[in-house]
Amino acid sequence: MKRRLVTLISLAFIGVGAAQSNNTITTNGGVPVGDDQNSKTVGEYGPVLLEDINLVEKLAAFDRERIPERVVHPRGAGASGYFEATKDMSQYTKAVVFSEAGKKTDLAVRFSTVIHGKGSPETARDPRGFAVKFYTEQGNYDIVGNNLPIFFIRDAIKFPDMVHSLKPSPVTNKQDPNRFFDFFSNVPESTHMLTRLYTDLGIPKGYQYMNGSSVHGYKWINKEGEVTYVKYSWVSKQGEKNLTVEEAAEQQGKDWQHATVSLRKDIDDKNYPQWDLYVQLIKPEDIHSFDFWPLDATKDWPADKTEKIKIGTMTLNQNPVNYFEQVESIAFSPGAMIPGIEPSEDKLLQGRLFSYFDTQRHRLGPNFLQMEINKPLEEPNNYNSDSWNSAGNKRFENPDVNYQPSSKAQLKEDPQYKQVETKLTDVTITQKKISKTNDFAQAGDFYKSLSKEEQDHLIKNLSGDLGQVTDRSIKMKMITHFYRADRDFGMRLAQALGFSQKDFMH
Repeated sequence: MKRRLVTLISLAFIGVGAAQSNNTITTNGGVPVGDDQNSKTVGEYGPVLLEDINLVEKLAAFDRERIPERVVHPRGAGASGYFEATKDMSQYTKAVVFSEAGKKTDLAVRFSTVIHGKGSPETARDPRGFAVKFYTEQGNYDIVGNNLPIFFIRDAIKFPDMVHSLKPSPVTNKQDPNRFFDFFSNVPESTHMLTRLYTDLGIPKGYQYMNGSSVHGYKWINKEGEVTYVKYSWVSKQGEKNLTVEEAAEQQGKDWQHATVSLRKDIDDKNYPQWDLYVQLIKPEDIHSFDFWPLDATKDWPADKTEKIKIGTMTLNQNPVNYFEQVESIAFSPGAMIPGIEPSEDKLLQGRLFSYFDTQRHRLGPNFLQMEINKPLEEPNNYNSDSWNSAGNKRFENPDVNYQPSSKAQLKEDPQYKQVETKLTDVTITQKKISKTNDFAQAGDFYKSLSKEEQDHLIKNLSGDLGQVTDRSIKMKMITHFYRADRDFGMRLAQALGFSQKDFMH
């Protein structure tokens, strides 16, 4: 012990210099990291491996950074209602919620802002969370997405770094464009999301006036075990309405909680907001037929290539009566899936499957699923027991048996719910960027689809934040990204920031 104490004291004086001279990234255990940008996968397009200790450590440490406020999506509003299916999708999935036209399923929804804190203004530019929990007879199913159909990054290993860059500086405690544009200038895959976010879509007029998306593709499984990739889109029946920066500033002066107030008032007034749910489907044999990887979260599925099919409508008709119990305590995870729905190989989704459940256990405790708002319709049957607030095995005739298999066990597996077998051939465990990145094309297509007024707003909004960056090289890298998306886009942004063509001729 004495020797260890002496060593620690020595390291405090001489080890600091040694650590500072070595710039290699390491794990918390001091192990050098060879690739901090790409998760380990089964082949280039395969699922992420749990053996990627660096990924798991980064996400686990990130999930525990703040308590009890959510690290992301802390500011939120919620409501309850129901989903009514309008189309039988049983040929594609055995998920009960989509099994027959006319079927109604109760649900709860939480809308949110992503980056800003719990008490922040709802007038801030920020993606909006759009999370829906279906209470089905086969368990709870969560569609956890955003108001935009894509995201900034394609690999969960970058998520902690991205959020760190967007959060206030650990030195000044101020959100700083110098920090987040420094990050995004080195992540060209973010170009598409930034283009959408800096239009007026970045500040919705109210939660009921925004569309939603699952962002990720998932797998639908039918009774025959056949797989279809699916992506969800919620389309507001109130219309998509947003605020300009001038309107947002005016609204903030009146009431910066406008989105929460507006949603609650509409429901109180019985103007129940509604969204139609659409799906896009891709057969596994067609998944490689695009000029981008469809399971890349930075990519939209173009409607002209994958038809949008309406399958039902969501109606919100109940406001919460206790905000903490019904909105603050509601726990979502993309890993909350029911029979007929499975995760895809999307690298960002694969990380979220771990991170969201892990966050809820940290934030709400190990038995968060026993809170009223998170309970499934049917009481769970398992032998989990003896943790805080656990329902445990007290309901069984023989509570001494809290394990399985057992000759005395009351609970048995049901083979019909086994995981669909996935065959892998010629497999290589790898850690590298996907080859079909195509980081700029969809950003350019989206820019071209905007009206002149919308393009003007985009340039003004983007140059407003990018203009605060003091490092010219970061500005130039960002301009280059947008130029590669669309020449006019890049040129206009460069002009707005005071650059000329000569600045890029070297």
